[in-house]
Amino acid sequence: MPLRSEHDREIVRLALPALGALAAEPLYLLADTAMVGHLGTEELAALAIAATLLTGAFTLFNFLTYGTTAQVARFHGAGEEIQAGRLAAQALWLSAGIGVCLTGLLAGLAVPLVEVIGGAGRTGDLAVTYLRIGSIGLPFALMALAGQGWLRGVSDMRQPLVIVVAANAANVALNVLFIYCFGWGLAGSAWATVVAQAGMGAAFVRALLAARADTRRPSASRMRPLARIGGEIFVRTAALYGSFLLASAVVARIGDASLGAHQIAFQLFVFLALVMDAIAIAGQVIVGRSLGAGDAAGAYEAASRMIGWSVAVGAVFALVLLALIDVLPRAFTGDPAVIERAKEIWPLFALMQPANGAVFAFDGILIGAGDTRFLMWAMLASSLLVLAPIALLSLALEWGIVGVWVGLVGLIAARLGTCAWRFAGRRWAVTGAPRATA
Repeated sequence: MPLRSEHDREIVRLALPALGALAAEPLYLLADTAMVGHLGTEELAALAIAATLLTGAFTLFNFLTYGTTAQVARFHGAGEEIQAGRLAAQALWLSAGIGVCLTGLLAGLAVPLVEVIGGAGRTGDLAVTYLRIGSIGLPFALMALAGQGWLRGVSDMRQPLVIVVAANAANVALNVLFIYCFGWGLAGSAWATVVAQAGMGAAFVRALLAARADTRRPSASRMRPLARIGGEIFVRTAALYGSFLLASAVVARIGDASLGAHQIAFQLFVFLALVMDAIAIAGQVIVGRSLGAGDAAGAYEAASRMIGWSVAVGAVFALVLLALIDVLPRAFTGDPAVIERAKEIWPLFALMQPANGAVFAFDGILIGAGDTRFLMWAMLASSLLVLAPIALLSLALEWGIVGVWVGLVGLIAARLGTCAWRFAGRRWAVTGAPRATA
């Protein structure tokens, strides 16, 4: 799409550095996996188990970023910088408290959690070790989430990019040092992540404490609005996460070839979502700031452009995926059965991308507007009333992997319909700063 308006230019200005920060994490994970993989199969399997638990905990609490961004952007748009600084302090306290609780929970329950995932023998022991060490970094990682939310809310996308890239580069260097030079093995990889997360957390804490505020003392009343929005985003994210887990569980019972094809498509889905999420982040910032400044018409106009951008990007992805239907599956596997199953679902996977783009844009717009309660209920309804029945029927009636992916397309279609209805009604476009609490 040509840059025909100032909204387009700002979307690009905000989305590109956001994309860089988002892409740093999966690139680091690839490097980390490659280094651990050279230690042995058991070490690699143990990393997969522990990383699943740690990443799941981290993902479920991403509301510390999204909720903070939305509220800070509104205060910033209304010119209430002191209130925004107060919120920065409360986000710091909240993230630190949740992080400490998560560390205690994961460290204390490491053995049964690993067993539930399927870890046993030496692989299970290694996974428990990694999980206990890795959990130490969670408070720092969650404080970094809050810091990213604050900086995004004041339209500073460059600083998070610099901090995240530097932390991930340090993590790779520390992995080399601890694993190969010190000979610490898998535990060395875990300690490298903790040290890198501590440095990243410290950098974001510094940014949070630099915010103008008349007080930084913890306050339950000031924390409550952030916790409420965070809780609604948490439920929404958990419902989405649960939907994909259900789909994977059903496909696993269909057969190994179908599971392999599902994994290929799902990992590409996650990768392509990075670009969509970058535009959604721009939506959170611009919509929140515009509504805070009392400009509902400007928020709607900018939001409409973001939807257009996201759909256009999704359409490009769809065309590329369809053109590479005979190439991409073979890049991941040489198994003819897996390739055949992948080709069966490929048109569904490709053609859902424009709708994916619109849904990601709506998410960013409605989160930026603080309309998180609607998003929560819409996601729960879409998951329970659309995906779950179709996925379970696919297993019972032997519809195979195609049936499961029809369910995933149905999930996206239901979310698209509910969010488009909400957007068109403009009930989300409530202007003014969030109500401040003393």
